[in-house]
Amino acid sequence: MLFVNYPKCSTCRKAKKWLEEHNMEFESRHIIDDNPTAEELRQWWEISGLPLKRFFNTSGMKYRELKLKDKLPYMSEDEQLDLLATDGMLVKRPVLVDGDTVLVGFKIKEWEEKLL
Repeated sequence: MLFVNYPKCSTCRKAKKWLEEHNMEFESRHIIDDNPTAEELRQWWEISGLPLKRFFNTSGMKYRELKLKDKLPYMSEDEQLDLLATDGMLVKRPVLVDGDTVLVGFKIKEWEEKLL
């Protein structure tokens, strides 16, 4: 299981604690030091079945600085994935990848349904 996170993020810390409390083994990956590639993001997005916009950290400063709310609707999927791969702060976190399961963000109910 791959846990892609930003250690200073309170939601990521809660998710990590949840994983540890449920004795789940995972590899932790710092999203800034080792940002996901466009290829990884494409694979995770396809597995997740989620809209691509869900992979964007829409509440982040970088998202607002780049005015992505207005730009995303006009960008192709490839352009969006390439953009996400440029900066880990643009990616919604945490991202949990476990085989054919990809979870974006931390919603306890969803994690319980998919992982327990």
